[in-house]
Parts: sequence; C-alpha cells; structure tokens
Amino acid sequence: MRANVDFDDLQFEHRSYDPPIAYAQSKTASSFFAVEATRRWISDGIVANAVNPGGIATGLQRNSSKKQKESLDAAEAAGLFTYKSIAKGAATTIVAATSPEFAHTGNHYLDDAREAYVVPNDVDLADHPHGVKEWALNAVPAERLWDLSIDLLRR
Repeated sequence: MRANVDFDDLQFEHRSYDPPIAYAQSKTASSFFAVEATRRWISDGIVANAVNPGGIATGLQRNSSKKQKESLDAAEAAGLFTYKSIAKGAATTIVAATSPEFAHTGNHYLDDAREAYVVPNDVDLADHPHGVKEWALNAVPAERLWDLSIDLLRR
C-alpha cells in the first residue's frame, strides 16, 4: 500500500535511504514474487500468495527512529493502527497455508486473515488500512523484478 518498487533505484544508490519506504517496497516485492511464482509454476500445481501479518510488536521496531516510533504511537492512539500479538499476526499466514480457498490459486494478497480488497493506485491509503494497491498485483513489474533478481543472484 505504501510504495511501489522503484526499478530506477532499487538499492537506494541515487536517493536518500528511507527505512519505511524500503520496507514498503520489500512488501510490494513479496507480492510480486507471489504473482510471478504462480505464473511460472501453476502448471506444476505450485501457487504462491502474499501475506501481510499486520503490525506485530517484535524486535523490528528497535531499529525505528524516534520519529517513526512517535508516528506509530500516534496512529495507535488515534485508533488507526493496533499492534497484534504474535499469535494473531500468525493467523493470516495460517489461513493462507491451510484454507481450501487458496489451495489451488495464487496471486492473492491476504491481510487480517482474509483476502484483501484491491485499492486503485491513485486512492489514499489512509482510507484503506486492509487493502492492497493494484500495482502490487501487476504481472508486468512482477516478471521484471523476478528477472532482475535472477540477474543480481548471478553476479
């Protein structure tokens, strides 16, 4: 929801490193992986889906800046965001792995233990806390990222 993959500067070599944007791009990249893996492997009976477990208070936050922590605290105080327990965060992954609904189809993006609804790219994410942007399900950049990843692995 927060950032598409910037193919012109994938490694933040030409712009300032921004941890929340880098994290958001990694989430979009995970969705791209599910899209492309399903396209490549569905004929072999292999599908992939992307999962957003939600905000879970883990060690990840220890690396957040004071400003980032304050922003999350403010969002939580306003009721826009709530940290989940580890068990509740795992629920979405368990649904993706065990639900018959997702056993034979891929390219799904799950959030809050259900399939997320698709949000147009030009719509503000603040109004859609459990959606997935259209860009994250797009097969063209998914294939591009797959090919680029293969090239990076060969280096």
